[in-house]
Amino acid sequence: MTDRRRKRVLITGGGSGLGEAMARRFADQGEQLIVADLDSERAGTVAESLGEDHLALTMDVTAEDDWQRVLSEVKDRCGGLDVLINNAGVAVGGTLEETSIEDWRWVFDIDLMGVVLGCKTFAPLLREQGHGHIINVASFAGFAGAPGINAYGTAKAGVIAMSEMLRAELATAGVFVSVLCPAFVKTRLTETMRAPDPSYQSRVERWMHNSGVSAEDVAGVVLNAVRKPRFMLLTHGNTRWIWRLRRWFPEMYFRMVMRGVRRIEQRQTRKHSND
Repeated sequence: MTDRRRKRVLITGGGSGLGEAMARRFADQGEQLIVADLDSERAGTVAESLGEDHLALTMDVTAEDDWQRVLSEVKDRCGGLDVLINNAGVAVGGTLEETSIEDWRWVFDIDLMGVVLGCKTFAPLLREQGHGHIINVASFAGFAGAPGINAYGTAKAGVIAMSEMLRAELATAGVFVSVLCPAFVKTRLTETMRAPDPSYQSRVERWMHNSGVSAEDVAGVVLNAVRKPRFMLLTHGNTRWIWRLRRWFPEMYFRMVMRGVRRIEQRQTRKHSND
C-alpha cells in the first residue's frame, strides 16, 4: 500500500464468507483487523485465527447503539480507523408481489440502513483524521435491474447511489469511497435467505457454485482498491460489459433482460407440464 503505516481495518459481517476472506487477505498484508459480526463466536474465531493484535466485536449493524459502541472501542483500542468495510448483508428473493413488506423492511434495515449507519458513524472520524477509505458492499443486483430479486436489488441500488453521493461529500476531506458490486460468489448468504419457495435458494447456490469467482478473488479486488482507490469495483468479467451496456443502451439492455425472463417462463411451463 502507498502508506506503509499499518492500517486498521473494520469489517462488518467479518465472521464468515466474504467478510472472513477480506479479513484474512488484509491480515496477510500485516494490517490490523477489527472483525465485527452478529455472531460473537464466529467473530472471535476469525480474529483469533488471524494472530495477535486483532479484535473481535459483536454487533448488530441495524442498531445505532452498537455502532456508537464500536466507534468508541475502535478509538480507545486502535486510536482510529483507516478502512471501513460495510459488508454485513442478507438476501431476499421474489418479485415485488411475492415479497412481504416484512421482508422488504428486513433487507432494507440490514443491507441499506446498516451501511448508512456505518458510514454516518465513522465519516466524522475519518474527516477529522483527514484520511480513510470506506468500502460499501452492494451487488451486481443493484444495477442489473433483473426481476425476481426486487427487494434485494432495490436495497443494493440504494447502497450504490448513497456511496456515489458520499464519495463527493468526503472527497475534499481526503476520504475515499468505493462500492463493491460482486455477482454470484460462494458464501453463506443462502443460510439466512428469505424467498417464496426453496427453488430460489437452490438456484442461487447453483449460480454461486458455477460463477468461477471465489470470495478470495473478491477480497483481492478490495485489497487492490485500497492500494489504488477507485469507486466502482466490479469483480466478474461479464458484469463489466453489462454495466456499460445498461448505462449506454438501456432499451437494448431491457430487451436482453426480457429474453432471459421468457426463457425462464418457458422452462417453468415445461416443468409444470411434465409434472
